[in-house]
Amino acid sequence: MHEGILAGIRVVEIACGIPGPAAGLLLSEAGAEVIRIEAPGSDAEQGTALFSVLNRGKRRVELDLDRDDERRRLHTLLADADVLIHDFIPSRAAALGLADDVLAAACPQLVVSAITGWPSRHPLAEALPRESLVLARLGLLDEQPGHRPGPIFVRMPFASWLAAWFCVIGVMARLIARRRDGRGGAAHTSLAQAALAPMSMHWSRAETPTPVFAKGLDKTTPIPLHRCFDGRWIHVHYSPDKAPWMAEALVAMGPEAVAAENAKYPPSHVAPNFGANRVIIATRPAQEWVEHFWQHDVAAQVAAPFGEIYRDEQARANGFVVMVDDPVLGRVFEPGPAYTTAPPPRLRGGLRPLESDPAWSVPRAQAFDGAPKGQPGSAPLAGLRVLDLGAYLAGPFATQLLADLGAEVIKVEPPGGDAMRRLERIFAGTQRGKLGATLKLGDPAAQPALAALVRWADVVHHNVRLPAAHKLSIDYETLKAINPALVYCHISSYGPLGPRKDWPGFDQLMQAACGWEVECGGEGKPPMWLRFGVGDYLAALSSVFALLLAHFQRQVTGDGQAVAASLLGATLLTVGEAVMRADGSLSPIDHLDAAQTGVSPDHRLYRCADGWLAVAALRPEEARALAALAGSDREAWFAALSRETACDCLTSAGVPCEAVLENPGLSFLDDDGCRRAGLHAAYPHAVYGHLEQVGAYWNFCDLPLALDRAPPALGEHSHRVWRSVGLDEGQIQSMVAAAVTNP
Repeated sequence: MHEGILAGIRVVEIACGIPGPAAGLLLSEAGAEVIRIEAPGSDAEQGTALFSVLNRGKRRVELDLDRDDERRRLHTLLADADVLIHDFIPSRAAALGLADDVLAAACPQLVVSAITGWPSRHPLAEALPRESLVLARLGLLDEQPGHRPGPIFVRMPFASWLAAWFCVIGVMARLIARRRDGRGGAAHTSLAQAALAPMSMHWSRAETPTPVFAKGLDKTTPIPLHRCFDGRWIHVHYSPDKAPWMAEALVAMGPEAVAAENAKYPPSHVAPNFGANRVIIATRPAQEWVEHFWQHDVAAQVAAPFGEIYRDEQARANGFVVMVDDPVLGRVFEPGPAYTTAPPPRLRGGLRPLESDPAWSVPRAQAFDGAPKGQPGSAPLAGLRVLDLGAYLAGPFATQLLADLGAEVIKVEPPGGDAMRRLERIFAGTQRGKLGATLKLGDPAAQPALAALVRWADVVHHNVRLPAAHKLSIDYETLKAINPALVYCHISSYGPLGPRKDWPGFDQLMQAACGWEVECGGEGKPPMWLRFGVGDYLAALSSVFALLLAHFQRQVTGDGQAVAASLLGATLLTVGEAVMRADGSLSPIDHLDAAQTGVSPDHRLYRCADGWLAVAALRPEEARALAALAGSDREAWFAALSRETACDCLTSAGVPCEAVLENPGLSFLDDDGCRRAGLHAAYPHAVYGHLEQVGAYWNFCDLPLALDRAPPALGEHSHRVWRSVGLDEGQIQSMVAAAVTNP
């Protein structure tokens, strides 16, 4: 059996919840040895399906870090480790001897990733890392549409899952930089930074915006979730009007009736006949509609119950669903690895028992052999060359992250522009840091330029459907013949294998398939799309992790490879809150209430006299304090108090809470605490003038990020790019004359 790309890497994990344990799982299944430190009897999550999923295959060691002798054992372990992942607030980390400066002196080889609630320079750096409270403070709960006015409790813990991926990408970037610099260091991230990633497509401000940029895409935009004849709901992405059943029904309705139905809803950028589509879709059962749409290349999915995806043929064909023998849960179906590399990630067994007396002296299979090579100072991925051939959101956001980390990224788009340019604010949110060039892929006159780009690149990344990629001559075999050492990364919708491997798909459809639209709607209510586009961002992040693994291996072997990620695989990992038993039943999960206020009296939103308050009493002692304070009629207790008074009472009693920011608009960009924490980025743009956007997703302390180049205007750097990859002026003018690039 293969060892995995990270064989020989030792990771120490001290974290609860989702982000840290999920990050440890990802590193473990990539080949690292992960040692999880657990406090005696402290983890209330033990025994749950999520705990078993996130901690399978790891060594579990019990240590009481409040005891001096146990802390010394931890530091002995860290002296021989490569990576530490923890979720301690800064003061707690310092008390345990885990402050950055202390670890840098004692363990210079160690890569440290702290996943906190907020960045260390933010005023809330000492706040407990509770996702719902972070979303409340940022205003994201009021950015989510719901079945009622006001802020909505977000059922899917998307920021926690995104934070896990940001963590492992930061770790990989640091491990790559460690080979260059001869030392480890920080690779921190936070729930706030992860939560802000999807807002990169919404929260930006321009000095001279175009009307389209200024308008953006707000939460009132109708989402094409349609109720069918059998009461089930389907999500249809883009217009279904050309599918025969729909086309025939629209003609039968007549233009006046179609216009009347459409007028009942705000205009939709994805479905011009949104209202009429709703009426027509209500005439047939859901499965009939999706099968008809699939036959005619219309992207659609049934909004399935949570956990139903475990039965899915496509998910199983790609290993996104796996059978695990768990000592607590028995034989169950769980989420499998979300990406592919060579060698592939692999399961390392079910949940292991705690080790009461671990063999601390057992050396690693491969100790770090680096030596100090001078003062580090370059961005983590400085020198990496990336060719971005993607479009829409998942592909371009992935390459933007590589640019943030210091890679040189060239974005290639058609002379008419990326299809996402029509949604200017969303487009700009996935393109910063890149040099932009235009090229008409597939045209014979463009082939010399494409070959020059591929010879220049270390990495090619795209999310074009593979049949189209072959037609455009950007498939792996074609590009590998030009550059054998290439790391080629592809994002698909449904995964690289199985009957749907070449189907169209979008974030919304993966939310529907994985049950999140049903869960986000609330019990007994219609399903609701989570507006933050999490499937796209999860897929983007998983693709970056996969390609960094491949690059890490190539630094040793010199060999390139093709790696893959997908919307379905990355989204399905989040279904790990539940597992499917061998008899087909599902382990229980918490459901969002019908009012969309929360999942329990201890973890929900309450309306005070002057606004909403989020409460996250997740520990038993916090829940007891809340019960003692608010009594049995909690809604009445909160309604009688101002938000400030209620928050003061709760905080004094030790109950974590946060006022919910409503109508946030662009207040984030005016927040000085966020600015000081590095959460803003600003630069001059060729069209928009001074442009402000969401900023840093990591803090590497002694290594800078590259957040100084605005998203490119169409063809802004074409001439510069062609000269940099070796084309002469005659070749460039020939391309312009052939209309395969812009002047």
